[in-house]
Amino acid sequence: MSDPLDILRTGFAHAEAYRKGVSARSCGPERDYAEMLESFGEPLPERGQNGEAVISELVQKGEPGLTPMVHPRFFGWVLGGSDPVGVAADWLVSAWGQNAAFHESSPTASALEEIAGRWLLDILDLPGQAAVGFVTGATVANFTALAAARGAILRRSGWDPDADGLFGAPPITVFVGDDAHTSVFSALGYLGLGRNRVCRVRTDAQGRMEPTDLERRVDETAGPKIIIAQAGQINTGAFDPFPEIVNVAREAQAWLHVDGAFGLWARAHPSYNPLTTGVELADSWAVDGHKWLQTPFDSGYTIVRDTDALRQAMQIDASYLPPQTGEDRIPCFLVPELSRRARGVPTWAMLKTLGRDGIEELVDRHCSVAKQISARLDRISGVCVLNEVQLNQIIVEFGASDTTNEQRGMLTEAVITRIRDLGVIFVGGARWKGAWVMRISVICNATGPTEIDAVVNTISSAWADVRANTVKTELSS
Repeated sequence: MSDPLDILRTGFAHAEAYRKGVSARSCGPERDYAEMLESFGEPLPERGQNGEAVISELVQKGEPGLTPMVHPRFFGWVLGGSDPVGVAADWLVSAWGQNAAFHESSPTASALEEIAGRWLLDILDLPGQAAVGFVTGATVANFTALAAARGAILRRSGWDPDADGLFGAPPITVFVGDDAHTSVFSALGYLGLGRNRVCRVRTDAQGRMEPTDLERRVDETAGPKIIIAQAGQINTGAFDPFPEIVNVAREAQAWLHVDGAFGLWARAHPSYNPLTTGVELADSWAVDGHKWLQTPFDSGYTIVRDTDALRQAMQIDASYLPPQTGEDRIPCFLVPELSRRARGVPTWAMLKTLGRDGIEELVDRHCSVAKQISARLDRISGVCVLNEVQLNQIIVEFGASDTTNEQRGMLTEAVITRIRDLGVIFVGGARWKGAWVMRISVICNATGPTEIDAVVNTISSAWADVRANTVKTELSS
């Protein structure tokens, strides 16, 4: 029988070793999914095994299939670097073993959520009376906020969807920018509002919603309305024009929701805050902690101005559950979960550790690195940065301007593949306005100016290799 403390020490030792060596690893998984299935594939054991041995086997077999997302040169997706403070706080969450559903079941977890929620509203400069629900990430944050929106706007029309469902309810029209994130459409599907049954509003070259097209479409539509705007387009980092959108929403008595998974953190820095002017006038917001706040997965926040609307959408009741008294904040009344982790703990720890100036520094550093990378890439022949780098996102296309869109897409994918083969940095690909592009997302806490040369040199080298192979192929054919 394993000593429980020895098991914990074994886990800590392996975690420490991984973090110490991660920056020296190849910036990508060593084995693919099929190989990992084969590695772990075995029948269910008939007899239990030694806990320390199980943990060591997990590490030995599992690490080759890990993508090092905490690596300083990981740029594949918009993911934070799981700061050690947040990781340590999250270990305590698991060790404490709290179900953070109620203030009576876990006073500490509930109090930390309350305080962390206040701090979030402060650092994001959002209405102090808003409710903050701690969820898994922006997908569930969007879902939760839009559930509150659905109920609130239908009750204005005399229908309570939370009590009576949607059969026979007045139809809701949802207006969303043509380049909204996929999580928004997923949330609408979960809510019965339909992924495809939306009014898609025209966007500009950077993915910003065009307010004149929104106004025209809203004016042509009767009935309850929800407008979904965006703070930080996932490819370009662009921000919708919030003041104009707010005016349209107010005139139409529509609920305005903002998907700000990473872009809402721009409000924490005085130089980037102006990009979000007017966003504070919305009705609800979604934002992630496991992006710029660097909490471990999974951590997101749904923020709703009308606390009652959120509570009505998320309410849960049973005789064995404690009732709400006075102004008590009951966590599970604000999110779609009863059994839930104490997600507020790592959020509190990261906000306490970083403070206002630490979050400002992260945003400033990452945006500065992104702009320097972009400027240097744009000087390389055949490399084209397609977006205005306002924040931390860069999208790049490869190939001469006189080549076809299809040819540039093939070259871009070849460069991405070559970069991943080299293992120095990790980048991703995406479809943008009909083009296949390479995405660079600068948001890991370990990333700083010292990584710029490695990024530019690796991309330049990969592009040179692809061009050389292309010429060789053309000559041989």
